[in-house]
Amino acid sequence: MRTIGTTCGSGWVYYYRMWNDSIPLGFLITFRCYGTWLHGDERGSTDRHNNAYKSPHIPRNETWRKHNADTLRGNPVKLGLKQREVVESSILETCKFRNWEVFALNVRTNHVHVVVYSGGKEPGRLLNGFKANATRMLREAGLWNNERSPWADKGSNIYLWNELNLSIAIKYVVEGQGGPLPELE
Repeated sequence: MRTIGTTCGSGWVYYYRMWNDSIPLGFLITFRCYGTWLHGDERGSTDRHNNAYKSPHIPRNETWRKHNADTLRGNPVKLGLKQREVVESSILETCKFRNWEVFALNVRTNHVHVVVYSGGKEPGRLLNGFKANATRMLREAGLWNNERSPWADKGSNIYLWNELNLSIAIKYVVEGQGGPLPELE
């Protein structure tokens, strides 16, 4: 690894290590609850045909969104306080068991963000493990009784190759998700 410096608008110089060519410093893993962000949504979306790095989102298309809403196999899933606590616990437990390091974790009502280091394991393995263990623990706690998964298919795995990207991802997960969620159940 080599160290480089960069300046920001304030004139400060930030030094950070550049990427390790073989193992990323972490991943930003995001997965959503079932039915909470459909193709055609006003926020834009990504599908298997428009999934290249830095490719633009698919724009809003109300007809497509309505079609997708009409074809849902169940209601959209929103996590309550107890469910969010179980999901958070399941992710921490998974990381402890697998010896993965959690840098940041934020479980929201309709999605989950995790910044994690896995020592070279593929991010898809982490994503699948998080979703599977969270579902299992929700069922064991009596907080998910549906035969289907509470999660949307797939998820997002962003490689974090240097300390600057890692710190940006951590800040986004911790501070960029809006205010604290109410503790109402």
